[in-house]
Amino acid sequence: MTLRIQVLGPMRAWHDDEPIALGPPAQRVVLGLLVLAGGQPVGLSGLIDSIWGDQPPASAVNVIQTHVKRLRRVLEPSRAPHSRSELLPYLGDGYHLVVPSDQIDILRFRRLLRRPSGTGAVETLGEALALWQGEPFADLPQLAGHPKVRSIVAEHRAALARHGAALLAAGQAGRAITAFEEVTAADPLDEAGQAGLVRALAAAGRRAQAFATFHAVRRRLADELGVDPGAELTAAHRDLLEEDARASAPARTSVAVGRPAPAELPADVRGFTGRAHEIAELDRVTGPPDPSMIAIVSGTAGVGKTALATRWAHRARDRFPDGQLYIDLRGYDPEQPVSPEAALARFLRSLGLPGEQMPADAEERAALYRSLLDRRRMLVLLDNAASVDQVRPLLPGSAGSMVLVTSRDGLPGLVVRHGARRLSLDVLRRDDALALLRRLAGESVSGDPAAAEELAAHCARLPLALRIAAELVHRRAPATLASVVGELADHRGRLGLLSTGDPHSDIGVVFSWSYRDLPPGAARTFRLLGHHPGTDVDAPAVAALTGGTRARAHEHLELLAGSHLVQRNADRYGMHDLLRAYARDLALRSGEAGLPRAVLDFYLHTAATAMDLLYPAEHGRRPRVPQPAGPPPTLRDTTALAWLDAERANLVATAVHAVAHGQGWYAVQLAQVLLRYLESGGHYTDAVALHEHALRAAESLPDPRGAAQLRINLGVLHVQQARYAEAGAELQRAVELAREVGDTLVRVRALGNLGHLYQWQGRYAEAARFLGEVVAVSRHSGDRAGEARGLGNLGQVRLRQGRHQDAARDLRASAAICHDIGDAVGEAYALLYLGHVESSSGRSTEAAAHYERALLVFAGTTEVAGTAYALDGLGGVDVLRGEHRRAEDRLGEALALFRRIGERAGEARVSNSLGAAAASTGRLADARAHHLSALRIAGEIGFRYEQSRAEKGLARLPA
Repeated sequence: MTLRIQVLGPMRAWHDDEPIALGPPAQRVVLGLLVLAGGQPVGLSGLIDSIWGDQPPASAVNVIQTHVKRLRRVLEPSRAPHSRSELLPYLGDGYHLVVPSDQIDILRFRRLLRRPSGTGAVETLGEALALWQGEPFADLPQLAGHPKVRSIVAEHRAALARHGAALLAAGQAGRAITAFEEVTAADPLDEAGQAGLVRALAAAGRRAQAFATFHAVRRRLADELGVDPGAELTAAHRDLLEEDARASAPARTSVAVGRPAPAELPADVRGFTGRAHEIAELDRVTGPPDPSMIAIVSGTAGVGKTALATRWAHRARDRFPDGQLYIDLRGYDPEQPVSPEAALARFLRSLGLPGEQMPADAEERAALYRSLLDRRRMLVLLDNAASVDQVRPLLPGSAGSMVLVTSRDGLPGLVVRHGARRLSLDVLRRDDALALLRRLAGESVSGDPAAAEELAAHCARLPLALRIAAELVHRRAPATLASVVGELADHRGRLGLLSTGDPHSDIGVVFSWSYRDLPPGAARTFRLLGHHPGTDVDAPAVAALTGGTRARAHEHLELLAGSHLVQRNADRYGMHDLLRAYARDLALRSGEAGLPRAVLDFYLHTAATAMDLLYPAEHGRRPRVPQPAGPPPTLRDTTALAWLDAERANLVATAVHAVAHGQGWYAVQLAQVLLRYLESGGHYTDAVALHEHALRAAESLPDPRGAAQLRINLGVLHVQQARYAEAGAELQRAVELAREVGDTLVRVRALGNLGHLYQWQGRYAEAARFLGEVVAVSRHSGDRAGEARGLGNLGQVRLRQGRHQDAARDLRASAAICHDIGDAVGEAYALLYLGHVESSSGRSTEAAAHYERALLVFAGTTEVAGTAYALDGLGGVDVLRGEHRRAEDRLGEALALFRRIGERAGEARVSNSLGAAAASTGRLADARAHHLSALRIAGEIGFRYEQSRAEKGLARLPA
């Protein structure tokens, strides 16, 4: 009869295959201490010290002797009474466990680890790790802190790292990732383990995740230890960047798995003419044998830099199979040039980074951007750059991708420091200018070449001016070309702008000539557009800008588009920066100073209307906004979200403009109106920018109540991005501000969000205390929406605490109030958590009913995360019912939704659910991979509940 003892996991023993009942915990602790001795005798004093420490009972020796006596009885059932124990003899002043090393798992584990590395290392280490059934002595918490137990845990982690390295060397990158994820989940600051994970991810072709892993641990080292990565982790990152690693990398066609490569180039220019020499020069400087990574097209305003860069980029796009990025940096906008931080956020989103994972720090954004572009062949078109500082953070860190920059400046810093090639763009050649006129104005140009040449000279041979002039020639028909040119010459004289060779003077004449030809209403619209801070507008916004009707605004915009003074893109209209500056100058000279208040009222009121349609139950929580002077656009449930998406950039731009021009009230109100939209859509960069400007305005007004509300909003945004320290600081400051101004409702809202934060962090008692106060005060003040929200969050906390009856009571009350006040989102979340209560209580039929109702309600809202959580709940019920195919379909859909919107907490939850589903069908490797993924994500964002759930899931799996 062979005795086997297991301590790697719950402590167990067998005679052959028959389990042995080892007795109560105290008795098993004695056996565990003897196993830990590794075949050496243990004195009574050592046993007593390990069990009771400094305060042993008087009967300690008798207690141990009794435990040993009973252990001998169960371990040696065939031993004759009163005969000497061969297996557990008394030796010296203690006891000695005599069991061959291959019959005790920890001793066998260590023997396998001592075998030489090399051939067979993967199999040997795998055999050792297969013995691991969980934490040593998992059922004996008394031994958890024993130094020898801690040593075993460290040995296991080292074995995992060795196994990962051996798997990586054997070309089994996928299995290596699982090993290193388990190492780093146990100790996120283990640099060697993190370095191994970075290398394994890179070898598996998951380079974006490898870079993200490096940057996450670098940030954690800085935040928690105040140090930079050490040599091993730095070397892994350096290897990731080196050129010679590229040959073995798998080819990919897009930056993010399942996401198309970005294709952001503007439409090619209609009627593009000439520039053959310049296009050939761009081909030359960017091609073999010495391709330049950076090319600059510089030249005066209106000379056609963007048109040339766009035409060349379309011709060369096939050379960049990983995609094309584009941004107008608005470098010469006097108020709102695009900052490098904002440009990086835009590009990172284009490269597949969810908004929730956007680094707050500009340098971190730049580092992640360089990492994601590494080993890619992408074209980055940076239009309208004003300075080297605006461009430098947007440069790739390695060869392969190309950056094409347009600027009025020569950007010598890029040439000197970064080896950029510069193409200085002059006005069109004479023949090309005439060809463009012929192409645009037709036969009248061909019939009078002298007049055509004079017209080209008046336009300084600038493409923008030539296009405007050609349109005027069309509109003057049937007048001769010579008479039109004469009119232009006369206009120049009356303006006193004789040609000086300065293209700015010459183009100003053409602009003024075209502007003079406009009807008065359209001319006024053109002037006022110069004050609009956004990138483009539609007819309703222009109606607010001019104080006219929508139909008249549309008519004026079409006239301006026909005159090439604005560019039409579907139902929106943009303006060249040179024309914008000209229009603004005209407006100021006409006494039209600044953006009219009516535009701010229009945007604010329309945004509030859209939010009322999307989130009607929260109407009372949003500020009352001014009624606009004119009729706002007609929005419906189906168009409200589309309007917010289309106008988001303009809403932020007008808020920034308003703060800079003494109208900070607008930014304060707009931020409070838009919070839920920006938060639920994952538009965190825009949300934080808007709120920071609004907070600055509120503090300068001063508006302490508004400042408190804005700090609450910033706290909410930080929670969504798993920045819990920043969230806590903002919410605590909001509580203080609310107390200072005596605003109970604002204080309650801040406390409610603090309670929500503490729930995420596993601080359930504190969360329950705050949320209980929220419910009481909201109920007393008649704030039913606040009461419902507080009850819903309190129910979630009760569920986490295992108080299922209390949780169900709070959640039912929350659902009822939400139903009464029309808060569909709140009602659906209450139903969702009622499903969790029933599921936790083993009532799968009732749980499924709640999840189905929640899914139905979520379907009528914009709450994508809620839909995903309901699918996760239904998938869990399917697992319990044995409907595994449907479970995996639902859970897979939920995971895809969470990844699309960047909700990492949801991703951690559904990863754990997938782990449970895989374990239920015996797919243990898949189960381990899912739980490890959940553990890693939950650890990174500080989500204690899912972290614990992942650890329990892993503990239940055999190695």
